[in-house]
Amino acid sequence: MLISVQALRAFAAWVVVCHHFMQIFFDFKASGPVGEFFVTKGAVGVDIFFVISGLVIFLSTQNRDMPAGRFLMHRLIRIVPAYWLYTAAMALLLLAAAPFLPHQVIGWQNFLLSLFFIPSENPGGYGLYPTLNVGWTLNYEMLFYLLFSMVFLFERRHRPLIIAAALFAVTEILARTGLISRFYGNDIVYEFLLGIGIGLVYRRGWIKQAFWLPLAGVALGLVTIYLLGNEQRLLNWGLPSALIVLSCVSLEPYFRGSRLLKVLGDCSYSVYLLHVLVLYGGLLMAQRFGLNPYVVFAFCVPIIAIGAWVSYEWIEKGLYRRMKGWLDVRRGAQEARVLS
Repeated sequence: MLISVQALRAFAAWVVVCHHFMQIFFDFKASGPVGEFFVTKGAVGVDIFFVISGLVIFLSTQNRDMPAGRFLMHRLIRIVPAYWLYTAAMALLLLAAAPFLPHQVIGWQNFLLSLFFIPSENPGGYGLYPTLNVGWTLNYEMLFYLLFSMVFLFERRHRPLIIAAALFAVTEILARTGLISRFYGNDIVYEFLLGIGIGLVYRRGWIKQAFWLPLAGVALGLVTIYLLGNEQRLLNWGLPSALIVLSCVSLEPYFRGSRLLKVLGDCSYSVYLLHVLVLYGGLLMAQRFGLNPYVVFAFCVPIIAIGAWVSYEWIEKGLYRRMKGWLDVRRGAQEARVLS
């Protein structure tokens, strides 16, 4: 476990939190340099997430062979329970507070498609977003997991090329010719490949531990993101995000041993799912009592942090272990019957 990557994952999650704070409370109308930064650049947390996802999936499976179904099942029981819980919570919030959240609309078709990671037009009319809006990124993650499961059919040295070819086929051929949803015709999916590339370099021992050079790499990546928009997202944000991830891996000795950073990274997925619900709850309180948005945000932050930790311990980790244990027992029983 690379603690530097965990720390970066936590950073990316909280950047997205700040981005959505500006959206929910100010409709992306910033009044200062910090607010402007989170309005225009806060979404880059997603790009960092995708690069990290490619890196982590590659490193965690590089020396393992398993059936594609088992890989997918492990990913599903890791991702789905928390996502379904917070999607259901978002649906209930929209039903209960519809008059106060006019831009958010619940549609049952969209809700059901959201649960199965199928892109569909949000009934609010603002694009291909699921009921829990942040779930749009999970639609890409699930595509990546589905395509990555195929690599176990091939020799390990061919796996990066196989997943690259599969992503190219989906994005450049199937999506852009209309055979599947146009949602997948987005070059942001290639950021998973950037993470796999970093994993390859790391496994070959080409990432040297250092301080000043990787620190300069982080600074260069951040400055590039700050100066460029996301019109060409893969180039303008994806490559700098990969540089930041690569640099943080090189800085690993300075992060190693930090239990706090590991916990923050562990909770990042729950932070990502939970924060929108908490922020909308904060918005309702601000509207009801005329509270200052920044004061409300100061209360939302610890609620998100504590809620995410509870979510990670009880739902992500606890439920995952129980479900994985049940699957392992069932698989062992099936193998025993075959051998007998």
